[in-house]
Amino acid sequence: MLVLLGLVAGVVLVGIAAVGDRGGREPSGDVLSPADVDRDTPVAQPEPLSSDLDLGTWSAGVAERSSVPQRALRAYANAELMQRAAAPDCRLSWVTLAGIGRVESDHGRLGRAELDADGVARPSIIGVPLDGSDGVREIRDTEGGALDGDTVYDRAVGPMQFLPTTWERYGADGNGDGVRDPHQLDDAALAAARYLCAGGRDTASGEGWWDGVLTYNRSISYARTVWAAADRYAAAVVATP
Repeated sequence: MLVLLGLVAGVVLVGIAAVGDRGGREPSGDVLSPADVDRDTPVAQPEPLSSDLDLGTWSAGVAERSSVPQRALRAYANAELMQRAAAPDCRLSWVTLAGIGRVESDHGRLGRAELDADGVARPSIIGVPLDGSDGVREIRDTEGGALDGDTVYDRAVGPMQFLPTTWERYGADGNGDGVRDPHQLDDAALAAARYLCAGGRDTASGEGWWDGVLTYNRSISYARTVWAAADRYAAAVVATP
C-alpha cells in the first residue's frame, strides 16, 4: 500500500517498506514520540477550514507555532478543503495529513530534500527497493520505473511515500496543473486524503481515524506517532491568534 516509514527522534518505524538514505540529517522538526493512547481514541481536530480562507496568511501564522514549513501547511490545508468538498462525511482535518507528512518525510525534508516554492521535494524522496529483504515485502516493478526510477522493484515515492500501485488508484492533482505527481506535495496530500477517506470512513471518529492511518501503515507505534504529531498541530492552531 503506502509507505511506511517514520523517522522520529532518530527511530525508524518500519511498516511494509522503509525509506533509505537519510543523508546524515535528523528530522528538522521537534522531537516526537508515540503517544500513549488507546487504539480508538480520536485525535484532536481544530475547526474545519473555511472555503474562503487565505491560505498564505493562515499558513504563515501556524508555521510560526508548529515548526511545519509554510509551504507544506498550504498543501495540507488545501487537501482538507478539497476533500471536505468531495467527501464531507469523512471530516478529514489537515492535522492528520500533517501528522503523516511529519512521520513519513518530515514534511518533504527527509535526508537532503527540501520543498521548493512549487511544493516539490528536491531531490526526490525515493524509498528502498521492495526486494523482499529483511523488513520489507517483495513487490516487483509495476510501472517501468516511471515514478521511482527502478525497473526491477517498486519503491515508495514522494513526501507522503506512495507506492506506484497505490498512486495509480488514488493519485490526485491538488495544485490544478493537470498533472498527478507524487513528488509534489499538493498532489500527494490530496491523494493521501482520498486514501484515508476511502470506504466511507469518518476520520473524526476514533475508529475511522485509526482504521485509516493503520491502513496507511499497519503499525500501532506508527499510528500513535502520527496521532501525537496531529495532536501537537491541533494545539498549535488553538495557540495561534
